[in-house]
Amino acid sequence: MAPGLDGVLALLACPHCSAAMCRDEGVVGCEAGHRFDLARQGYVSLLGAGSRTDTGDTPEMVAARVAFLGQGHYRPVADAIADQVQTGPVLDIGAGTGYYLGAVLDRLSAAGRPEAVGVALDASRYAARRSASAHPRIGSIVADAWSRLPIRDAVISTVLSVFGPRDPAEVVRVLGPGGRVVVVTPEPDHLAEISAPLGLLTIDAGKPERLAASFGDWLRPVGRAELRSAMRLTPTDIAAVAGMGPSARHVAPERLRAAVAKLDDVTTVTMAVTVTVLQA
Repeated sequence: MAPGLDGVLALLACPHCSAAMCRDEGVVGCEAGHRFDLARQGYVSLLGAGSRTDTGDTPEMVAARVAFLGQGHYRPVADAIADQVQTGPVLDIGAGTGYYLGAVLDRLSAAGRPEAVGVALDASRYAARRSASAHPRIGSIVADAWSRLPIRDAVISTVLSVFGPRDPAEVVRVLGPGGRVVVVTPEPDHLAEISAPLGLLTIDAGKPERLAASFGDWLRPVGRAELRSAMRLTPTDIAAVAGMGPSARHVAPERLRAAVAKLDDVTTVTMAVTVTVLQA
């Protein structure tokens, strides 16, 4: 059992019957007899009946995400998220490679909370492989964000949702008393300079407002900050940022390569996102 997964086992619930989970050698299971094999890369797949994984990142998307995030262009976003997390356990829904969750756990450890743990939940097994090794206190699971989450009721202190999907009812169910939700949404001019040349998907205005409304009376907004910076990106960076997002499913690879080849050696690209904090 990977140390990270072992550390979050008490937070997990069986995706079939919602019972508490235990482990035996390389198997995770519940008292009802449902069993889930631990992958050799350190993650466990907790998919229930009807769960979908077809929307998860492909190997190419994960590789692009690793390449782009590794250059530090989105480090201000990771720092802004970490600023809003006061304690664990932390659940990152749509965690991808575990980049943001790892930054949060580093900050909590530096603040004297080395016991804090995090659950990285993603529909992509390729992403789960990466997040399993992103931080020693991350437990990585494959699960569908739109199904019932394989997490016990009211055990999470902070939920993260960074450019990802979320089911408000499920978020509220797993959140403990006084818990926080930290959500990052893109602004309409995010990546604006390369959006049209590369044929990227457009971003609607008003995402933070719709986010707050989606939680209704369950949670109230307690903070909101807009992050904006000018990133100097090489063609390699631009290919990676385009290839790691949802546009990668809609733009043909050959079209993307041809568009990137026409760019300058360095292009100034806007990073514009909003960090919204809601609290129970």
